[in-house]
Amino acid sequence: MRIDKYLWCTRYYKTRSLATQAIQKGHVTVNGQQAKASRDIFPSDKITVRRDQINYILAVLDIPKSRVGPKLVDIYRKDETPQESFEHLEMLRLTKEHYRAKGTGRPTKKDRRDLDDYGDDFDDVIGPDEN
Repeated sequence: MRIDKYLWCTRYYKTRSLATQAIQKGHVTVNGQQAKASRDIFPSDKITVRRDQINYILAVLDIPKSRVGPKLVDIYRKDETPQESFEHLEMLRLTKEHYRAKGTGRPTKKDRRDLDDYGDDFDDVIGPDEN
């Protein structure tokens, strides 16, 4: 089975064209080598998919005949992605929400002044730039 069709069948991408685009961009490797969309895969191959800043590592267990339901996906692949990758993604998400809550709009003038004052605090420790 082609790699783009396999990624679509096992629900890593919503459409085959999205899977093909990801492969063309170099986000997918098979056994450590860059893949082309037409590359055939076989059971025991290792596929690495870069998606949402996580490198998913998949072991091919079997080849599906067609697109499978979400409950049946684990029959055809084994996810060997390290847990640290998901923890790293969660940390990135939390750091983005640290300063401003999502949906609060643009920063106000007060927010900008606070940021400027925050940067000035480091000038006292490091010293001003000498240009």
